Amino acid sequence: MATAVTAVPWLRTEEQDKTVFRTCPATGLKVDVAAERLIIANAVAAVVFLLIGGVYALLMSLTRWQAVHLLPANWFYRSLTAHGFDMLVAWIVFFEVAGLYFGGAIMLNARLVQPRLAWLAFALMLTGALMVNVIVLMGEADVAFTAYVPLKAHPTFYLGYILFAVGALLAVGLFFATWVVARAERRYTGSVPLVVYGLLTAGVLAVYTVISGAIAFIPAFFWSLGWMETYDAGFYRNLFWGFGHPAQQVNLAAMVSVWYLLAAITTGAKPLNEKFSRLAFVLYLLFINLGSVHHLLVDPGLSFAYKVTNTSYGMYLAVLGSLIHAFSIPAAFEVALRRQGYSRGLFEWLRKAPWREPGFAALALSLILFGWMGGVTGVTIGTEQLNLAVHNTLRVPGHFHATVVSGTTLAFMGLTYYVIPLIFRRELKLKSWATLQPYVFGGGMALVSIGMIASGILGAPRRHWDVTFAQAPFQVALPGTIHLTLAIFGIGALIAIVGGAMYLTVVLASVFLGKRQEASQLQLVVVPAPMVAGNGHAGEADAENHDSGPYAPRGTFIIVLVFLAFFATYYLANWWLLGRLWGVG
Repeated sequence: MATAVTAVPWLRTEEQDKTVFRTCPATGLKVDVAAERLIIANAVAAVVFLLIGGVYALLMSLTRWQAVHLLPANWFYRSLTAHGFDMLVAWIVFFEVAGLYFGGAIMLNARLVQPRLAWLAFALMLTGALMVNVIVLMGEADVAFTAYVPLKAHPTFYLGYILFAVGALLAVGLFFATWVVARAERRYTGSVPLVVYGLLTAGVLAVYTVISGAIAFIPAFFWSLGWMETYDAGFYRNLFWGFGHPAQQVNLAAMVSVWYLLAAITTGAKPLNEKFSRLAFVLYLLFINLGSVHHLLVDPGLSFAYKVTNTSYGMYLAVLGSLIHAFSIPAAFEVALRRQGYSRGLFEWLRKAPWREPGFAALALSLILFGWMGGVTGVTIGTEQLNLAVHNTLRVPGHFHATVVSGTTLAFMGLTYYVIPLIFRRELKLKSWATLQPYVFGGGMALVSIGMIASGILGAPRRHWDVTFAQAPFQVALPGTIHLTLAIFGIGALIAIVGGAMYLTVVLASVFLGKRQEASQLQLVVVPAPMVAGNGHAGEADAENHDSGPYAPRGTFIIVLVFLAFFATYYLANWWLLGRLWGVG
């Protein structure tokens, strides 16, 4: 039932008097109806651009797969430009704005400040995204995602980016304003929830990111109009990566926030040490954007001392933040599952985890793909000497397809399955598909990243549409094995496309065909009831683990040790490969 918001006399406004809440029966949270509508609009836009970007992904995959080689060069670069924008900017940012409104208004039992401005932000973002897509389809902006100067696109391309950025910055500002007003109206007590704290971190990073993008794209817009005769390529690259890579750090902070939320929803997990988790977010604020320098390690404009300080020292403090989260989150749901009675040995909690719950499956696979594949390869790329052998090969997109496309996208997909019943208030349809979807998409993306990374190690170029360099005035000799690794990439892409289509089908069927109803519980599928503490099974576990306690996250500790061993092996193997290139006779 919807009710009017209780006004604070000293902060009473006309907007406050008009705010209407409903109470969610599943969570007990008050939901600002205006915020709910904006969450729905941004989430729908996100899914639409995911669909568009997915079509381009299919076309590009069937082109990079050398045995198929579908598109001619011009359409490959056209697809590459649109795919990069739709996937790395439109899909992700629209979803994150929906998440900001959810965290700022609903999780704080607060009203969204200035909904009209929020709709203006949405209109600006949508208009900008459509402008970019249309001008790319018209063949006036075949400049790839990076749009490196001196490649020049139509002015509409840069203007679309600018409008989108202004809308996103306005949405972030409204999120901060909502948080401030929620504190003033005493909508919550104590510190903000950890999930909202992580979203605040993402918001701060977003401000820096959008400003950097504006400083890069506004001069490019003037240059494309002919108002500037030249635009320094090195200046543009430096500023672009103040936008391009930090944008993914915004995704990182938002994704980790979603991890904590999914862990709580699916297993009832609580952070082992919330202050420690908050410290990890602070490390992101201070150091995470230093990692963007790895894109510039081969550029002559920056000093060696600057490059090494950023990538080989400062960046590691941000990596420490990720390691804290990487231990804290699985340890939290291990403890939660052990408390439910799954306490035998090291890994009964893992075997009996709710693997059929789509949110948990998405969380677990996101952790694995982002950390084991994306994180390890990212730290390696950020090393000055190793970067020389990696730069501009398929290893770089192999890395960020493991982080953003696999990790972030999977987490957001998993959260969608709970947004539908909680915010759209629709019954989730095709639950068996939802249960299977994270495994199909995650498995496909694992093959995509492995295929790309392996192809890059063999020398496959990052941006060229034909790895054989057909019609080039020089001979290129690449190992025949590269056709196998590119086939792994192509097959993985097809599997991931199927997983993406399953996600879209579940979402569309639920939104348009799902029964209108209030969510009554958070779990989406029927999972085996956990054994409760106090029965014979749990009692035996208590006796078995009397030294460290039955709920200590011993299994997570072993997994972390295995991860560190894997990281060390991969890192040292890269130095060995580099040593083979630099052999001295």
